[in-house]
Amino acid sequence: MSFSRRFLPEETLDANAQVFSFVLLLLAVYFLRPVRYKPAITTEGSQDDISVQVVVLGDIGRSPRMQYHAISISRLPGRVDLVGYNESAVHPDVASNSRITTVPLPIPPLILRSRKLPFVVVGPLKALWQALTLLYTLAYTTKPAKWMLVQNPPSIPTLLLAIFVCYLRGTQLIVDWHNYGWSILASTRGPKHLFVKISKLYETLLGRWGPTLSLTVTDAMKTQLRNKPYGYKNMLAVHDRPSSLFQPLTDEKARLSFLQRIPETAEAAADILDGKTRLLISSTSWTPDEDFSLLLDGLCSYSASSKTLPPILAIITGKGPQKQMYLDRINTLASTGRLRNVKISTAWLSMEDYATLLACADLGVCLHMSSSGVDLPMKVVDMFGAGLPVVGYGSYASWSELVTDGVNGRSFETPKDLALALETLFSENDGRQLAKLRSGAMKEGSRRWDDEWQPVETILRLWDTMEIELRSLLNTLPPEELKKELHQISLSRNKKDNGDVASSQVGANSTTRSRNIQRQS
Repeated sequence: MSFSRRFLPEETLDANAQVFSFVLLLLAVYFLRPVRYKPAITTEGSQDDISVQVVVLGDIGRSPRMQYHAISISRLPGRVDLVGYNESAVHPDVASNSRITTVPLPIPPLILRSRKLPFVVVGPLKALWQALTLLYTLAYTTKPAKWMLVQNPPSIPTLLLAIFVCYLRGTQLIVDWHNYGWSILASTRGPKHLFVKISKLYETLLGRWGPTLSLTVTDAMKTQLRNKPYGYKNMLAVHDRPSSLFQPLTDEKARLSFLQRIPETAEAAADILDGKTRLLISSTSWTPDEDFSLLLDGLCSYSASSKTLPPILAIITGKGPQKQMYLDRINTLASTGRLRNVKISTAWLSMEDYATLLACADLGVCLHMSSSGVDLPMKVVDMFGAGLPVVGYGSYASWSELVTDGVNGRSFETPKDLALALETLFSENDGRQLAKLRSGAMKEGSRRWDDEWQPVETILRLWDTMEIELRSLLNTLPPEELKKELHQISLSRNKKDNGDVASSQVGANSTTRSRNIQRQS
């Protein structure tokens, strides 16, 4: 057995190739330095420039949180370059926004996406292409910006390239932590794998040294990153919240019209509306971190129940590498009679149709298994926005930050748990429990992205004039108190800008408090 086959699996070869290729690129770009950022000066002589590069090394259309960031920044108002792969349709508010410029990353040539060449040849070339195109786009294609907001993961090569470009262009870096790259790798290679350890060290050190500000998707993640071995500072938890696109739909005529329009529900539209057929929705990326077997086995158990239960129409949306494997399994289960009163369909919908489908469904299913234990699935947020209660895999620490068992959803760990939840909720004649969960989902979904993003707006607007005070607040106050204080600072500054003399004293009191906290820390 060769050394590469025994000690360097494909993921390791690919990652090593990325490391070596973009280190060489960094040296080349250093001597061909791009244009640096300079603050724009208005006619009155004041700075008036909030410009941000929003970067996702993935499909922009399948990165809703980064799109929401871009939309919010544009409303400051700000100028946004949204950088990523242009593989699917973007959010309507992104497509129609003149302040947001979508900057597509070039996809690798066909030869690098085919399987005609061995991986040992394609892997390094594909890594070099990815690093080169990302670096060139960030450094030369886009205009210099005041801020760069980068999604993590993936961390390789994104974090190092982002830090390097920010250094060259005089840009301040914000890292938006969705999860950890090393923990995702560990879920397939094991936590003791050499490259997992290297990846964790890489992510830990760059996350500590590079960003001016770090955002996290949960309070649990923020707490974890603040402690050893990370030791990060200047952190703000920004929970995922639904955009205005996701809304409850209570008008029965509108629901019936939509269900009759899309082919997946057309035949069963009337029965769904009457409650004779239950509509179950799950969105999946068809990857190993979402065990689709849990849902299939749970539906088989539901089908085998001795109780008289309503039929289920389960619609699965999304794209991913394991889709065909599971479609083959679904066909086998159906042909052998194990899905007796269950029909499973797959769909790929526009964002608008997906939002409406959620609003028409009876129950959502989430199969997300957190590799880190501290992230949360965006799909549940969207379901709550549409007023749809959720049953989801809940065996990780941060799940309870979003789903409260018996209030807006149910948790499960095994297929048996899932089947029991479905039987309980769908067998009730009066639908009391499901109605209670729907009410809780609507309440949770009423908390919107714009409200959650307000502290970020305050930081972006006031960083230049209140950096010391803001750093102090970020590193000392607990989450809820921090958000209240940032909100008060924002209100005070707005009143002051409008000429309200009394509010100046409020702002001064807030600043004094920040300085007192700093002295204590």
